[in-house]
Amino acid sequence: MNFLSHFYFERQNPNDYMVMGVVLPDLIKNADKDWNLNPQKDEYLFRDVPDYAALLSGWKRHLEVDRIFHSSAFFKEQTALLKQLILPALQTGPVKPFFLAHIGLELLLDHLLLTQNKVDTAHFYKQLKSAHTESLTGFLKYAGLPDQGRFDDFLSKFIANEYLFSYEKIENITYALNRICMRLWLNPFTNSQLDKLTLQLGEFKQQLNKQGYLSIFKQIEEELDKQSF
Repeated sequence: MNFLSHFYFERQNPNDYMVMGVVLPDLIKNADKDWNLNPQKDEYLFRDVPDYAALLSGWKRHLEVDRIFHSSAFFKEQTALLKQLILPALQTGPVKPFFLAHIGLELLLDHLLLTQNKVDTAHFYKQLKSAHTESLTGFLKYAGLPDQGRFDDFLSKFIANEYLFSYEKIENITYALNRICMRLWLNPFTNSQLDKLTLQLGEFKQQLNKQGYLSIFKQIEEELDKQSF
């Protein structure tokens, strides 16, 4: 799941560090795809400091949400449907249809949450800003972050730019997908392919909405309520 989808499960959580924690794994990967942190494997390092413990709790909730989501019937069914829908736009080029369907589904869920006001995106950014403190730095030091300065610079820009608001428009979902694919392939799409992709994503969004996309969020919430972090 993407940023706003993870935030959905913490939308009423007043703990800024837990909110930061639930999106921190993706923030780390966006800052540098080669950074691999696993603080959940050394929990003893974070137990004695409340802010560290909250960050770790959020981190673990992120991992569990992704596990439930990616093993769900919803994920398998919807990625299969989106894959078929976008195939006409992928007759040429290097991009793998399943990869694009996977990422596209996650971005469209963020789009629906944003446009239907299911999450307060401004509050999300406010909480991230509040948690960008020395406590976060200390947590990441123990977690083995290779370059704190580079991550701080990335996080500051991520918060200041408020890029997730751009997901309100479908064409910006296409833009985001193109940017992601450019990390893996040179010139992944032609302009014609991008135009087709925008139309197909818009069509799929309508299907998701009609089918009740919130069902997967309710399913995950029920699973999270059974666990402690």
